[in-house]
Amino acid sequence: MLANLIRLFRYRGLVRILVARELKARYRGSVLGFFWSFVNPLLLLLVYSFVFTSIIPRGDLAGLEPYAVFLFCGLLPWTWFSSSLNESANILIVNGNLIKKVVFPVEILPVVAVASNLCHFVLGLPILFGFLVWYGLPLRPAELIWFPAVVAVQLCLTLGLAMFLAALTVHFRDVKDLLANALVLWFFATPILYEMSSLTEGGRALMNLNPFAHLAVSYQQILFHGEPFGHGPWLGALAAAGGGLFLLGYWFFDRLRDSFAEEV
Repeated sequence: MLANLIRLFRYRGLVRILVARELKARYRGSVLGFFWSFVNPLLLLLVYSFVFTSIIPRGDLAGLEPYAVFLFCGLLPWTWFSSSLNESANILIVNGNLIKKVVFPVEILPVVAVASNLCHFVLGLPILFGFLVWYGLPLRPAELIWFPAVVAVQLCLTLGLAMFLAALTVHFRDVKDLLANALVLWFFATPILYEMSSLTEGGRALMNLNPFAHLAVSYQQILFHGEPFGHGPWLGALAAAGGGLFLLGYWFFDRLRDSFAEEV
């Protein structure tokens, strides 16, 4: 497994090529092309701003103003996370021709799915940062220095789950449908629509078992709240767990590798 893991790093050039191909294919034939990567998060944030300002003024009730920006601080990374898992669960089946016909490093396919959605996440950040400045929520260097660390932890965690789901779905096609419903439940069980501090003591203890809850809280503290970043210990624990999950997911993927060509 270690030799294959080292080989995965050597294929970083191929990963870049496939990510670029995926991004081009997604917007092929559209008038705006890559500009949709900026337009989509902008339109989404404008819709949330309208809904939670004019229709459901939730910001006043929750003490979070502007509420749409608070929501977007957690929603943008969640979109990267959920889209990566949904695409990874089906990526080996969709690319079955590559697995069957050529000697292809199949483990890079989940990496491509996660990396391409990471690009969309990064392209949506200027929209989020722009609204933070617009609403007078300054970006503080002392907290922003933690931002790359949170992104790195999320990347490691997402890659581990993506490897596991990609390998499992080849043998059990029901995983795609189960995952779609599980992600809906996971979304509402994560403090994105609400603050973790608003929960009861028992609710917070239960929420601590949710790995994405600590990512969402970290993004909210860094980008939205004016308080110092205090989620570092939880982020460190999640980094260790994410590293272990990545190794476990890759081990599982490597064990099932020889069966992929027969099953897709």
